[in-house]
Amino acid sequence: MQTNLAEFIRDTPEGREADAILRKCTHCGMCTATCPTYLLLSDELDGPRGRIYLIKQVLEGTAPSAKTQLHLDRCLTCRACETTCPTGVRYGRLVDIGRHIVEERVARGPVESAWRGALNSVISNASLFGPLLRMGQWTRPLLPSALKRKVPPPAAPGGPWPAATHARRMLVLDGCAQPALSPATNAAAARVLDRLGISLVRSPAAGCCGGVSYHLNMQGKALDTMRRTIDAWWPHIEQGAEAIVIAASGCGVTVKDYGHYLAQDPVYSAKAKRVSALARDISEIIIAERTKLKPLVTGQKIAFHAPCTLQHGVKLQGSVESLLRGFGYSLTDVPDAHLCCGSAGTYSILQSGLSQKLLANKMAALESGKPDAILTANVGCQAHLQSATRRPVRHWIEALDEALSH
Repeated sequence: MQTNLAEFIRDTPEGREADAILRKCTHCGMCTATCPTYLLLSDELDGPRGRIYLIKQVLEGTAPSAKTQLHLDRCLTCRACETTCPTGVRYGRLVDIGRHIVEERVARGPVESAWRGALNSVISNASLFGPLLRMGQWTRPLLPSALKRKVPPPAAPGGPWPAATHARRMLVLDGCAQPALSPATNAAAARVLDRLGISLVRSPAAGCCGGVSYHLNMQGKALDTMRRTIDAWWPHIEQGAEAIVIAASGCGVTVKDYGHYLAQDPVYSAKAKRVSALARDISEIIIAERTKLKPLVTGQKIAFHAPCTLQHGVKLQGSVESLLRGFGYSLTDVPDAHLCCGSAGTYSILQSGLSQKLLANKMAALESGKPDAILTANVGCQAHLQSATRRPVRHWIEALDEALSH
């Protein structure tokens, strides 16, 4: 692709990065075949190739419009197009750059701006999200059915957290929404790692990873959150923490990119690279240590939902499925497993219509093999899927912990 970037962006780090990404695109259109919004809407501008053209026009000086913003807002940032692309176009990074520029040039209405600001303030703040969620759960029986589906029932308690007695220690990201939506996930991870001779250590000051703010185009706030999280983790890293374990793949893809997000920060760039190098999805730890765990014969038939952040973001496609089969689970076939469930952070709220269509398609695929349960690897997907089924939806590490306990 030939480019001629405008002067305002040409000689900036973002401009040079965007130019290199654009020049890799060959217009082939293979990405459209795996784009969830293109498959739903059949609109070129709601697929990766069309959005790339929109971003290119903006970077070359064309004034963006509300329509430009709408097509970029509709993107899930699932990055399935990156997995499909034969030339390695880093679309996810390009759309971040494009959205940021469009956000600066196209004013949102006061109601929409307030709504997005409220979502960021609530979801990214665990001390606020938890109480508000509990309030919603108390009033849930009184809510109309459409709204009731959006409020998950109270989660089971996390259970005991093993004492940190092992020489091998790893940090864990508690996150912002996960402690309230799925408190059992990190506790289960701690118990499984304890069996492997690894202590999982919390750092209470490390809350949100910054992903919520970043994908709401509040990138300055996101970077501040990332710096605070690094500061909270840094003493543990200096004391020899072996890794940073993340059970929510949506957070994992963000933390693994800290080095990139803060590359231009003279104070934090080196620390951010170190944090990214230490970041591990919980599956990466279990895969490396799996020979220390006894094989299981569960007899349970499960459907595994691979979050986009796991398979297209951190590029661990098929890893959890292989791990679960090795532990004795029977996995059902899931048609179109590469397609998004429609959760995508705040997308399920801001783009509810598209999200619900994607959810219906995903549930039909997951339930087609009549599984006993559905397992996944990301808290947002977990809550989204559970809203549409009576089958239990859990993080796979919880199921493994339970099986190992028997």
